[in-house]
Amino acid sequence: MSEHRRGLRHVERTMGTVFSFDIRGTRAPAVASALAEAVSWLHHVDEVFSTYRPDSAVSRLARGELALDDCPAEVREVLDLCEQAADATDGWFSVTANGSLDPTGLVKGWAAERAARILQAAGAHDLCVNGGGDLQLGGEAAPGTPWRIGIAHPLRPRELCSVVTGRDLAVATSGSAERGAHILDPHTGTPAAGPASVTVVGRSLTMADACATAAFAMGAHARDWLEGLDGHEGFVVAWDGSIWHTRGFPGTACDGVRPGCRSLDRPSSSGRRRG
Repeated sequence: MSEHRRGLRHVERTMGTVFSFDIRGTRAPAVASALAEAVSWLHHVDEVFSTYRPDSAVSRLARGELALDDCPAEVREVLDLCEQAADATDGWFSVTANGSLDPTGLVKGWAAERAARILQAAGAHDLCVNGGGDLQLGGEAAPGTPWRIGIAHPLRPRELCSVVTGRDLAVATSGSAERGAHILDPHTGTPAAGPASVTVVGRSLTMADACATAAFAMGAHARDWLEGLDGHEGFVVAWDGSIWHTRGFPGTACDGVRPGCRSLDRPSSSGRRRG
């Protein structure tokens, strides 16, 4: 059995989605304990931030029943990160797009990234934490082999539109093909007229997730913004099936489920781990 297969895998349903853990190369007791801690962390985040739980800290804060200083420390941390994301996206990322406090557009990526850090601190260096199709990856898939992440095509079920390749990266996709018009234009409060999907690749899933949401909300304005966004690259599928991507996007464009993928070295959505 190869070394990278002697790791740990786990699937957990929480925060209204499914999180999966793929830890390569180690089954050390400290890592197994950290995996349990990471799972507990995700459930804690759901209890604190869920807008569907009337007793969550965020719900009570939004109703004015709880002061920010009386909330768990994570709430202030997340709201500070949301403010940074709003500044970085010229206001296209917003925690009040629907008229009330809702930081969930950043929370899932932040929670998955923190779960990955818990595992890395315990010695799990090669890992993938997948939160509903948004991934935080550490190290590599196997010794000398980078991760390969298939991006689901938003218009062609069971097909891929791209494969991202790399080490120590985050991949986040936003779109309306599967969940409908759930992303709002923060300037109008109405559903954003975005493309079929936007994928953003960076190092931090917290910011990649927020940037993917903001780029979707921007619609036609996203291309120039993504090209100028330091430390991040983007890949977009339009509703007519055409694609565009930033110059440094670390992937290939695909033609189907078992594609002959073509290089994106020359300029011309949910993630699936393939490493």
